[in-house]
Amino acid sequence: MGFPRDPSVFAWQASRVTSNEAISLLDRFLAGDSSRDEVLRAFQAAPLVDLGYARVDVHRSLRKGFPEVIYAEGKTPAQVAGIAVEISRREERFLATRVNPEHARVLRKKLKSAIYHETSRCVTYEKSPLAKRPGFIAVLAAGTSDLPVAEEAAVTADIMGNRVERIYDVGVAGLHRLLARLDVIQQANVIIAVAGMEGALPGVVSGLVSRPVIAVPTSIGYGTNLRGLTALFGMLSSCSSGMTVVNIDNGFGAGYAASQMNALAETSSQPTAPKPKPRPASGRNARRQPPR
Repeated sequence: MGFPRDPSVFAWQASRVTSNEAISLLDRFLAGDSSRDEVLRAFQAAPLVDLGYARVDVHRSLRKGFPEVIYAEGKTPAQVAGIAVEISRREERFLATRVNPEHARVLRKKLKSAIYHETSRCVTYEKSPLAKRPGFIAVLAAGTSDLPVAEEAAVTADIMGNRVERIYDVGVAGLHRLLARLDVIQQANVIIAVAGMEGALPGVVSGLVSRPVIAVPTSIGYGTNLRGLTALFGMLSSCSSGMTVVNIDNGFGAGYAASQMNALAETSSQPTAPKPKPRPASGRNARRQPPR
């Protein structure tokens, strides 16, 4: 016996609020242009929209800084388009991953400005360009066969507001190709290294840089690659410090995590306001100074 669905909107709830709307609403409240009750109603809004086949998390950007990402694989083109349209009503941008050409065709009929990235199998949508953070994320691919996963990471990081430097075909079978780009790689705030076969690239890179490295194993390789398990186990067993590993072929997860790391780098580089000096005590609260 299944549980009944929660109603998507209750009578006491106002229209849903996005992160941009929340900031604007709080600014208006601080300026005295909005009442406390108006702010309270907005934040009590239902955090989801029930489409029947999907429950869209419309507060995702409020909590995470980016809207819910659509995983298209296993969904029909109509379902992907329906979720995308719902997100686009409230958000400035969205990302869909594992999109096939039919998904993209139906989605772009609904949202003509959506962009289909064929290599990465992603669709991105922006009403206005997002300002890029300072610094950049380097995305490395060991071989051309790893490009779909590497591009998924790059497109994800880009739509989330990061500058991305793509450095491809730098596998360890020709180490000179990697070393020729080392000066650029060492300047990145975060490095994503994508590799199949035995998965050696991320460990080598991690030993040459002082930045966090996100290793992405791919399912590219001959028989004993075991559809990416060999690369995954090699990366998890690496002796290089400062390296973390995501799931096989999970370029999206790497790009998302790299974006969060880059956001922290941006925050830590901003100057903090000086602490106010304590006021000298006066009157009864003043402490008597000992005689000198």
